Amino acid sequence: MPFEIDQLHLFYFLAAISAILAAEAAYLFFYNKASYRSQLNRRLRLMKHQPNREQILVQLRRERSLTAAGTYSSAFTSLNRLVLQSGLKLSVGKLGVVCAFVFGLVFVAVWMVRDNLLHATLAAIFCSTFLPLMVLRMKRNKRHKAFGAQFPDAIDIIVRSLKAGHPVPVAISMVAREMPDPIGSEFGMVSDEVTYGADLETAMRSLYFRVGQDDLPLFVTAVAIQGSTGGNLSEILQNLSAIIRLRFKMRRKVKALAAEGKYSAIILSGLPIAMFSILQGMTPDFYGKVWHIDLTKVVLACAGAWMLTGNYIMWRLVNFRI
Repeated sequence: MPFEIDQLHLFYFLAAISAILAAEAAYLFFYNKASYRSQLNRRLRLMKHQPNREQILVQLRRERSLTAAGTYSSAFTSLNRLVLQSGLKLSVGKLGVVCAFVFGLVFVAVWMVRDNLLHATLAAIFCSTFLPLMVLRMKRNKRHKAFGAQFPDAIDIIVRSLKAGHPVPVAISMVAREMPDPIGSEFGMVSDEVTYGADLETAMRSLYFRVGQDDLPLFVTAVAIQGSTGGNLSEILQNLSAIIRLRFKMRRKVKALAAEGKYSAIILSGLPIAMFSILQGMTPDFYGKVWHIDLTKVVLACAGAWMLTGNYIMWRLVNFRI
């Protein structure tokens, strides 16, 4: 025969194809299940095991550093508000315990390395106070962006539900069933609060109290005015959805236009630090002759402060509210 096929090679080839197809089938099976689970918000996942919606509402409140009645659980209201709006399942008391543990750990580590009580205390204070606050602010900003990206779609669901003849609470409950977190659980809590006796305006203000996103006051005000004076709420919310989408589009446009300057600032700011680290690693004696001079430290501190000032000015130029 002009072309012969080795049966052993053919067997290996078919076995490899079978293994690839089996792996693809397993991937698609588990990926679809994971994708479906990711679309369920936390409130719906809790409802699978606990049918009592009132207990679920209390549990969601307590997870977010609130009391069972929905008020602050700590006397430190500013910190409590930051923890609440960050979306973390963390109480203020647990945060204090974590900060105290970090303080002790950093203090002991720096003291053992530097053998300096002042340096150890300053490092421990920084790591146990400023770093947690920075993390909480970053988590809150990230949650606000996720909520803002979902908000127009949630309003569209409410508009379609209102045009179909449903009342506002039913439209809000549809958002709670259809949307993932963070907006799904938040609107689900609004639906549960209305179900268990709160009026719609109070539940909406509690929503803004928990989330704190910039676009929410427009929505809360529109629903409150319609509840007291009447009007075509579906048309108002439809216009509001268009406005929020335009604001979101403008923010993205500003971010795209400022990306070049922002990354240029990051590279230019990190280049001196990178070169200093490289030279210090390759030739430790390069700065050894001038490092003990006080003027050297003053000049480096002034250069660092000047660089931070320039970065802050550039950050303020490209970060503003729309």
